[in-house]
Amino acid sequence: MEPLLTGFEVALSLQNIFYVFIGVLLGTVVGLLPGLGPTAAVSVLLPFTFSLEPASAIILLAGIYYGSMFGGRIPAILMNLPGDSSSVVTTFDGYPLRKQGKAGAALSITAVGSFIGGTIAIIGLTFLAPLLSRWALSIGPPEMFLLALAGLMMIGLLAEQHRIAAFTAAGLGVLLAAVGTDAVTGVPRFTFGSFSLMDGISIVPLAVGLFGISELMMEAERRFAPSSVGRIGTLWPSKAEWLLTRMAIVRASIIGFVVGILPGGGGTLSSVLAYGIEKRFSAQPEKFGKGAVDGIAATETADNASANASFIPLLTLGIPPNSVLAVIAGALMLHGVAPGPRLIEDAPDVFWGVIASMYIGSIMLLVLNLPLIGLFTKILEIPPHILLGIILAVSVAGVYSVRNNWSDLLVMALAGLAGYLFKKLSVPVAPFILAFVLAPILEDEFRKSMLISHGDLSVFVSRPASAGIIVVLAAAAAYFSYASAKSARAKRERTRSLA
Repeated sequence: MEPLLTGFEVALSLQNIFYVFIGVLLGTVVGLLPGLGPTAAVSVLLPFTFSLEPASAIILLAGIYYGSMFGGRIPAILMNLPGDSSSVVTTFDGYPLRKQGKAGAALSITAVGSFIGGTIAIIGLTFLAPLLSRWALSIGPPEMFLLALAGLMMIGLLAEQHRIAAFTAAGLGVLLAAVGTDAVTGVPRFTFGSFSLMDGISIVPLAVGLFGISELMMEAERRFAPSSVGRIGTLWPSKAEWLLTRMAIVRASIIGFVVGILPGGGGTLSSVLAYGIEKRFSAQPEKFGKGAVDGIAATETADNASANASFIPLLTLGIPPNSVLAVIAGALMLHGVAPGPRLIEDAPDVFWGVIASMYIGSIMLLVLNLPLIGLFTKILEIPPHILLGIILAVSVAGVYSVRNNWSDLLVMALAGLAGYLFKKLSVPVAPFILAFVLAPILEDEFRKSMLISHGDLSVFVSRPASAGIIVVLAAAAAYFSYASAKSARAKRERTRSLA
């Protein structure tokens, strides 16, 4: 506890409290703007930290990162606009809740869930970082491949009623994810000679089109009916909704923390896993995708727990698990501080100061966001035809700002048309986007595994960690198959008794 108290001395200095506040405030704004993302924000602000002390610089940049994860739920819920892949799953239930007049309740639940998940991850970072860093070293490409495979298995759980359509949509998502330059051979795939497709299709224009632009088209078809666009409802969840989400938050915190530790893990994978698992534990699984408060609590809690836990491999191993942490690792090195096993000894003020600042930043985020829920929901009082015009303008600006590429706007428009057709044909969009996000992870980790083992598939069962994951996946698949068969049998018996 003594080093942690020293960290609080660093974090509670006036200048560092200021940098924590500025970081989480900027992070929330970044989360509100679809397309900008924490990587771009941290990269842009990196030069401004050169004159700061190392601890102050990392405290500011870290605040932007976990603040943006906290703020990303707002456009996903209110406008059906996922700013990045980690907030895609939030739209599945967040936007339906908004259309049911429960925008305030959804924002409140996700704010509290994000705070709890993030705090649990910080506590784990404080007490378990050295131990978990050694464990994380045993996690390699075979284990990450199996975790991504588990994420794809969730597609079957998310679409029990329309499995053929769901798996068809997932297949299209996998096919679209293959567009671009092969990472191993450098050979273009499905680019049809287009230079714009050499880097593949970005998740931001695809997600904004599928969820945001398609919804604009649906609202235009309904002639911008105020009843479907402008309802606000209560600002706070009911007691029953709080009780419904409490265990979802606990489970998602654990899932997000574990996935966040893994090099190569992240908010997207943890959100998908938490959402699929929560659907199985939920007493009302039929509400998932239609406005389940426990579903949205699980995704946002796991996302924020994963974001905070991802500092463990960076600070203790020197391994940045994602692009944002890679920029922060670069900032550490620019300040003459090397992330890794010796960081805690060579620069304890940085190590413990950053951890202590995350406790303070999490509280600031909660205090900053809860009172503003009423202000956020005021957005829905804007006349529908004006609000939807603003959403379109924000979508275009956000998508273009990611890569300054006009072809991304074309992708967004085509994705919007595809999303509109999906909705008209009752084809679920969730399997498509999840497969698109997880397929590159699955492919990359499989090919790395084959390179490591020289093509020997036994690498997936010869390693203790991967063998353990296979056992868990097999047990889960058997349990879920048994539960589905039992549910179907009970449904047939009820149908016969009614007949």
